[in-house]
Amino acid sequence: MQVNRIANNLLTNKAVLKGLEKISEHGTSFAAGASLLMSLGVRTFSIYNTPDVKKENKFYAMANSITSGLVKFAIVEAIALPIENAVSRIDKNSSKYLTEATLKNFNPQTRSYKFITQIIKLSTGLLTAIPKSMLTIALIPVVMNKVFHYNPLDDLKKATDKFPYKNEASKFFNLSKDFVSQETKEPAFTGNIGEKLSNGISKLINNKKIQKLAQKYEMEDEDIYKHITATTDVLLTSASIWQTNKSNSIKENCKRVLNYNNIINTAITILAGYWIDGRIKNQTGGLMEKFKQANIDNPKLPKYIEGINILRPTIIFAFIYYALLPIFSTYTSEKLDKFINNKEHVTKS
Repeated sequence: MQVNRIANNLLTNKAVLKGLEKISEHGTSFAAGASLLMSLGVRTFSIYNTPDVKKENKFYAMANSITSGLVKFAIVEAIALPIENAVSRIDKNSSKYLTEATLKNFNPQTRSYKFITQIIKLSTGLLTAIPKSMLTIALIPVVMNKVFHYNPLDDLKKATDKFPYKNEASKFFNLSKDFVSQETKEPAFTGNIGEKLSNGISKLINNKKIQKLAQKYEMEDEDIYKHITATTDVLLTSASIWQTNKSNSIKENCKRVLNYNNIINTAITILAGYWIDGRIKNQTGGLMEKFKQANIDNPKLPKYIEGINILRPTIIFAFIYYALLPIFSTYTSEKLDKFINNKEHVTKS
């Protein structure tokens, strides 16, 4: 009886419900914040303590972890947060932004509305994947130089005889104080940007074709966060590999190791994440029903469920990617590179 009472109190706890509501409204920001903390702490620590791996490859992997976390968070705060706030503004004042026809069948209380607004909020991560990867790879040498006091430029200069058209010094190593302190002009925005965003997004929501599409696939709302996250990760990894191969600031002998590391992390995280998430959903189905019954009269119940569907895969994917995999992927990527190099050497011989 005591356990049941505690469980019931937790299901209706105001702080828990408020947290789920905030996660629902700012799912992309929540994921970016979690990624930043884990990439700066747990993942970097794990990579550093990976045994039997060259220090140079560790530095590249740690720098990649740090820069990806920082860049992801910065872009989210700059782009995703305003969009999340714009959608929240529509939710709270729907009569101002949505047409009468939309309010009848596609209002903020409907499942299809939650589905399409969640896609709009999450799409920022997908659409900014390529610029995120470009910034991440470009900043790796800077982090290595400034944080780890390891300047690959010294070795790059020694390698110019072997790779005369590659391994050139990066412009990022020569950032002068004048350049860093140079003032940049803010874009001359006119009017209320948040209001313009809300008006633009409301036009999408009021579109009949968009509404029909959302109503057709609304039952996928429990997994949409997971699907978009996985797609974003694949696009990020692909763009990172392309950018790494093009980079003049990453040593040639380290590029493949860095690419293997990214591929292993992404592939295992997605496959294991989907499997674990499915198992947890099946095992906790009864608990979810209890949660729904405990809050059945609460008008914010759809937001709470949406928050749970974001929180669960975020924790699972973050735990796999940032806590479980770093040592395995860092170790395996270097050994895989050595194996392929030996095979290539034997073939040439």
